Amino acid sequence: MGVHGLTTYVEGNRHLLQDVKFRDSRLVIDGCSLYYRLYFNNGLDQQHGGDYGTFTRLLTQFLSALAACNIQPYVVLDGGIDPSDKKFSTLRQRQQSKIREADSLSHGRNGSVLPLLTRNVFIQVLIQRGVPLVQCPAEADWEIACLAHQWQCPVLTNDSDFYIFDLPGGYLPLRFFQWTNLNGKASHRYISARCYTTKRLCGLFGGINQELLPLCAVLTGNDYSAPKDAETLLDLLNLSSTYCRGGGRGKGCISRFEGILLWLSSFSHPKEALEEVSKLMGEEGRAGGGRGKGGQKGELSSQLWAAMQEYRITPQSTLARWFTEGKAPPGRWSSGLPEHLSLAAAQGLLSPFVVDAVVMHRVMLIPQVENSRLPSSHCSARAIRQAVYGIVLQRGPDVQALDMRVQENIQQGMKGGRGRGGRARGGGQFGGGRGQSILPTQQGAATVQAQGLCVIVEEYDRLDLNLKKNQVEAHLPKTCIHLDTLGQAPVAVRHGVLLEVLGVRESALAPVPLHLRLAVAVTGFWLQEAKPTPSQLQLQALVLGMVYGELSWNSECGATHYQHAVPQQNWAAEHNVWAGLNKLCVRPGERRGLDVGVAHSFSQWQACLWSALCLNQLLLLPMPEPHLSWLFSGTLLHGLMRHLKGGRTAESLLFGGSLSGQLYSSLLEAVMNCISKTHPYCSAGRGKRGGGRGRRGRGGRGRETEEINNRFALLMNEEEYDYC
Repeated sequence: MGVHGLTTYVEGNRHLLQDVKFRDSRLVIDGCSLYYRLYFNNGLDQQHGGDYGTFTRLLTQFLSALAACNIQPYVVLDGGIDPSDKKFSTLRQRQQSKIREADSLSHGRNGSVLPLLTRNVFIQVLIQRGVPLVQCPAEADWEIACLAHQWQCPVLTNDSDFYIFDLPGGYLPLRFFQWTNLNGKASHRYISARCYTTKRLCGLFGGINQELLPLCAVLTGNDYSAPKDAETLLDLLNLSSTYCRGGGRGKGCISRFEGILLWLSSFSHPKEALEEVSKLMGEEGRAGGGRGKGGQKGELSSQLWAAMQEYRITPQSTLARWFTEGKAPPGRWSSGLPEHLSLAAAQGLLSPFVVDAVVMHRVMLIPQVENSRLPSSHCSARAIRQAVYGIVLQRGPDVQALDMRVQENIQQGMKGGRGRGGRARGGGQFGGGRGQSILPTQQGAATVQAQGLCVIVEEYDRLDLNLKKNQVEAHLPKTCIHLDTLGQAPVAVRHGVLLEVLGVRESALAPVPLHLRLAVAVTGFWLQEAKPTPSQLQLQALVLGMVYGELSWNSECGATHYQHAVPQQNWAAEHNVWAGLNKLCVRPGERRGLDVGVAHSFSQWQACLWSALCLNQLLLLPMPEPHLSWLFSGTLLHGLMRHLKGGRTAESLLFGGSLSGQLYSSLLEAVMNCISKTHPYCSAGRGKRGGGRGRRGRGGRGRETEEINNRFALLMNEEEYDYC
């Protein structure tokens, strides 16, 4: 959400923002605004596939700054697509815009595209650091506002809708939240910020009733589709001439928002304003014009009233008990997911992509910087997504019949107009309030086809430079597994499903450290599914990047608490390898053209990993998730490709680090064992694999590899899945 032009207006009136020294408080954080702000406002890489390590460092520094000021963060994240479809047109427009921007970046021009795994990294870091978080079913604005209102604490975000919500603790715009420059004595640190409250805005307009602000926001325009007659009303009001200072357009004219607010200031209550709308639109005497939701006559006034409810705060937040008592919000999510998956989604452990597939039978695939003349990088991972669809949408005949009946009821209910079928305002999105709707499918999205009862999901993805809707058929894995009983299925069964979809044998992954097995399996899948087929140099760069990630993770955490396992001189040698690789990263501002072919290939790898992460989460994590912060560095991989193409060997880049070199060889060996024997790599490149470092022949390879990885594991923190 966002009110058009409101941020510009508020920031242009400095007296609306009060300087504060923020400390010793709860803080409700709009998670999506935070990770966008951290990534885009710190010059992090977008062109080469992302710099997740630097992003992690920034996020860690941000959380440390809050802790130093005794600020307790509570992060609330957006979920999937709003089931009411009110914002779907806006989402499509934004997606189309991102496709264009990604193409612009691929040609060295300006653009703004968030790397694919940024959200995953953000959630993983928050969980590892024990930061309280919740992922809402759809857009989180209303839930954030209700929680902050109940707790009487501020909200940290960049969303201009929070200039409309009545928040006693105020709204802290991220732009003015100076967390990088702490002030005060050690025991009384504070963050300089600016705080906004609706009281200040209303005072600027003669003490206007705060309840009129939502009507102003709806008439000004926000991310939801405005009522079709709203522009007609504004033309009738002729605000530009009525409230233009000094007459005529130009420097003396006021903004649209200010003009609407000046007009509304003549009313004491929204009811009076909506009655005036009915008069202006000639709705009072219109045949068939019934009363609206708030008792107002006429179609437009009724639509405006319904849209205003997006800003209506309830006294008790459904999230308060989630954060304070660890108890799930009342009622089940309106997603048709079993309880254990609904809980995982709320915890941020199930991607909104999966929820969208269940609720909407429709998903939006995130654009990446790639070769726009080739098929989308997401095409390489379609088989993984089809398995996700098959698991979540499988239905027996009885359930299918019920689905069809429910969908018919939904379609009839959605004819009630804007504001219906959306958020459950009485009890929140989590259920239990008025306006709640259960949406296992969505109007307009294909469901069960009569012929063959195949299930279809709509995927919105790039085709050339356009957003295209594709009908993708769901495929059930051969291994029998049911959505409702996933929680009772043995880990071995769920693990087997994951390996089946990725086309990998368990024995191929046995020598690999646990936290790298999913990445290795995905790499094998990528080699066989990516088009064009990745080159051997690209594979080598990718595996080198994994080794670099392991060294980076250790460098970030510090080696002091496990140096008992590795002689200091050995760790010093490994650190030198890390430093050498780090110098190869593409630096900001380097004036070299992007190798779009390399970018496309690595974008396909990220697409495969992202889809595999979704499937792994759906299966309740039969494989540990990799350390995403350090697994992939686009800036390093593009730098490595330049050196490998220039004649350097992978092994020479690891010179001096015996454990690093051996880990590289064993990971490369495992990847090769994951792919089919008919793959070109198996015939053309098998003899070159590992470059001869430490080779003892095929017979002793398994034991040697296991020993290597056991030794390298000693470099890892004993708490392998905890961040420092």
